[in-house]
Amino acid sequence: MATIEKKDKRVGTTRRDFLKASTVAAVSGSLGIGNSVFAAGSDIIRVGMIGCGGRNTGAADQALTADKGARLVAMCDIFMDRVKHKRDAIKQQKGDQVIVDDDHCFAGFDGYKHVIESADVVLIANAAKFHPLHAMTAIKAGKHVFVEKPHGTDPAGVKLMQAAADLAGTKGLSFVSGLHSRYHTGYAETVKRIHDGVIGDIISIEENFLRAPYVVIDRQPGLTELQWQCSTQYHFRWLSGDDVPQSLVHNLDRASWAMGNKVPVKCHGLGGRSSMTDPIYGDVFDHHSVIYECDNGVRIYAFCRTTTGCYDDSSSVVLGSKGKADITRTRIWGQTNWKWDGDCNPYQIEHDKLFAGIRSAKPVNNGEYMARSTMVGVMGQISCYTGKEVTWDQINKSDFYYPPRPEDCRDDMDPPVKPGPDGTYPVPTPGVTKMI
Repeated sequence: MATIEKKDKRVGTTRRDFLKASTVAAVSGSLGIGNSVFAAGSDIIRVGMIGCGGRNTGAADQALTADKGARLVAMCDIFMDRVKHKRDAIKQQKGDQVIVDDDHCFAGFDGYKHVIESADVVLIANAAKFHPLHAMTAIKAGKHVFVEKPHGTDPAGVKLMQAAADLAGTKGLSFVSGLHSRYHTGYAETVKRIHDGVIGDIISIEENFLRAPYVVIDRQPGLTELQWQCSTQYHFRWLSGDDVPQSLVHNLDRASWAMGNKVPVKCHGLGGRSSMTDPIYGDVFDHHSVIYECDNGVRIYAFCRTTTGCYDDSSSVVLGSKGKADITRTRIWGQTNWKWDGDCNPYQIEHDKLFAGIRSAKPVNNGEYMARSTMVGVMGQISCYTGKEVTWDQINKSDFYYPPRPEDCRDDMDPPVKPGPDGTYPVPTPGVTKMI
């Protein structure tokens, strides 16, 4: 992997300017944002990207759309060619709002440090394993953060993310989650009606995220095993956490929301690999089913699958004593029939709120739900891997993590999982694998 050349300069500054700016940033960081820092609409807000895949490219576009004073100034990824390709693509869309020179394109596992040094707002959407570490590092440095889901892949990571959210609150920094459902106007109106009792008492919830395998790419010649796994990170557990925290977390967040932000007291899960077993699919499962039970007896039936040629669905159906609601279709049936027919882009709204909070010195912090919903996903994933019932108390007392620790990852290390003689990767064995 590329070696990072360490630099201490910022875009468009001399070293003297940089030292002066660093002093100002240190003072304002200690006070939170401070009313004068970005009070004027013409002031520049420097944006940095950690991760240059499709999701963070979209987040960068949304950030620059949200605030005309925003400037993309630094980018990093495991692969330098991806950084420069995405820089050029974003510049084609956003023109002069993209001012990333070659000295502020970084590659390798340590690239995030240099992006954080260069930016006021950090967009994090890389391999989920690193989300908590990178978010905490940015918050400690006094930077505002947008971080994509999931907010951790294991109990240790989720706890670190919660600590980052708490610290952001203390420092007066904005900390916005990629769990976009909370920013969808139609979803919010549907959930409000559920809370108002339109469908009566909630009896059960069915959650589905069923689709073909996600972002499948061919292995390119010349890649090391580590580079290959990083290039297809959604298919390796140590990088992505697998599909319950990675994808079904959106559904679980909506279910928790509908339940008044309750958490389940326990769950049991079933999962495995049925047909997506070629080496290109790494070491993740291709189907999961998790049943969560809340303290009032309500059960949440949650399903995700990444298998070709099967029935696909994305839905959040809440069954009540007087009817039912589908949050993702913004519809209610039963004693009351209702449909929300508006239009909104929650991905854009996330960033509109983030930058409005920065400009107004009224920080936005999604810490109230982001780590909690992610832990519900981690709880279900570990139940599927081990075949055991997992309680909320157990998962929150656990410090389990998928090795290596994020801070120990290096460009020249061996990956923690390697293919067997037939080229396939070992997967967990329910009933045998132990994690917590």
